[in-house]
Amino acid sequence: MRIFVFLLMYSSLLIAQEDTQRPCTSAEARQFDFWLGDWEATWQTADGETKRGRNSITSSLGGCVILENFDGRPGNTLIGMSVSVYDQYAKKWKQTWVDNSGGYLDFSGYFTDGQMALTREFSTPKGKRIQRMVWYNISEDQFDWDWKISDDDGKNWKVAWQIHYKRL
Repeated sequence: MRIFVFLLMYSSLLIAQEDTQRPCTSAEARQFDFWLGDWEATWQTADGETKRGRNSITSSLGGCVILENFDGRPGNTLIGMSVSVYDQYAKKWKQTWVDNSGGYLDFSGYFTDGQMALTREFSTPKGKRIQRMVWYNISEDQFDWDWKISDDDGKNWKVAWQIHYKRL
């Protein structure tokens, strides 16, 4: 009987520990949840023409990974996907993007002041560049996203692509 009581208490302790130690349930790990869903993406070309695409964002691997599937058609031929995860040890978000042009980009960053900003640095023959994605004006059914580039170590930023997202 004592062994049974001990096993019952021990298993209860393990279950309680498991519940408090579940991965990807911290508030920080849920900061990208605003992005989950199906979205219409709308942007203006340099000549003022409105273009449209779609983006489908899902939660995967037990809620630990945010999976993006972007389809710029018919407005753009870009098709790509990303995986995003909150790195609890580095205390920041990390994202890897791949696309149909052979592109591979790796970003990291934070959610602060109501905005998600992910950045990457890389070198070109002309020197160091920084690319940044910023999600802002976030509400339940829409948000804005900017793709920014800096050639002067982040002192000045040029918006290269601005997209408005609306939930489908």
